[in-house]
Amino acid sequence: MSTTAFDSGYVAFFTFTFVLVVTPGSTTAVVVRNTLEGGRRAGYLTALGAAVANTSIAIACGLGLSVLVSVWPGSLQVIRIGGALFLAWLGATSLYRALRHADGGIRLSLDRNAAPPRSHAAAYVGDGLGINLLSPVIISYYLSVVPSFIPAGATRFYYSGLAATHVGLAVACHAVWATALDAMRRWFVAPWTRRTLQAATGIALLALAVKVIA
Repeated sequence: MSTTAFDSGYVAFFTFTFVLVVTPGSTTAVVVRNTLEGGRRAGYLTALGAAVANTSIAIACGLGLSVLVSVWPGSLQVIRIGGALFLAWLGATSLYRALRHADGGIRLSLDRNAAPPRSHAAAYVGDGLGINLLSPVIISYYLSVVPSFIPAGATRFYYSGLAATHVGLAVACHAVWATALDAMRRWFVAPWTRRTLQAATGIALLALAVKVIA
């Protein structure tokens, strides 16, 4: 297999994956939610959790997750339902905060003496980890899409390179979302605007949960 063939295959994979990661989905929604809640740091930590999940799925698929799926086809259905329930829980939490707090539970860094609802880093990492580990889209991506871009004669490290590309692009994309939204977040000084944002985020997450189930 020529180097040109390898290069063209990788370019095609990179292009496909770039379009995939920049298209807003459930992970983006959770990054947005947490950035609204805890600022840029919370968004970055959520992106980190999602990256750990992506890496774990890539390794699992490389080691033979496809065998489990072939033996138990319903496993993807279970994962899909679990992911939808997790999204619904996050959405319901956002709506609850919007109803309970005049500012939607969003404490801006401009608010002195106000701590974010969840100051522990593990909480945000856990959100990113959970939403991607329970994502049938990510699992199907590594089971079906990634192998289709591996050329004949490629070494075993080629798959690792493709997986690293996806993880890196996803982290970069989510970091951009967190950075941009944190900058916008500082504009919402009036409590009612933050309450509206929290409610809109909750509705979006619930809509995504319904979409995953359907």
